[in-house]
Amino acid sequence: PDKMAMSADLQWLIIRNNSSYLLKGNRQTFSTEPNNLKAKNCFRYNGLVNRKTVGVEPAKDGKGVVMITKNSKGYRKPNKTYTRVELKKGARRTMASIRTLIRNKRYRKDLKM
Repeated sequence: PDKMAMSADLQWLIIRNNSSYLLKGNRQTFSTEPNNLKAKNCFRYNGLVNRKTVGVEPAKDGKGVVMITKNSKGYRKPNKTYTRVELKKGARRTMASIRTLIRNKRYRKDLKM
């Protein structure tokens, strides 16, 4: 790791109340940042500060979704930071493959879908 890099906890303390992605409402705060699965403004789901993140967005052709994972080692090479996989199997099989990645392959066991 780089000596000048900040920890994820310190980054979270800086951006949790001051971020351009925040949407504050009636006693709830949401976030619109990329790779935030549940759009909650909390450390667990934050897509900016965690080393490993999972994101889902619609495919360009309108059929299926694209699952985006962040490589924990490639943070110095922005071109290789994210891995994109298109899933066009249907709703149930798509959710099952995302769950398999998160839980069974132990990518991020703390995320629950």
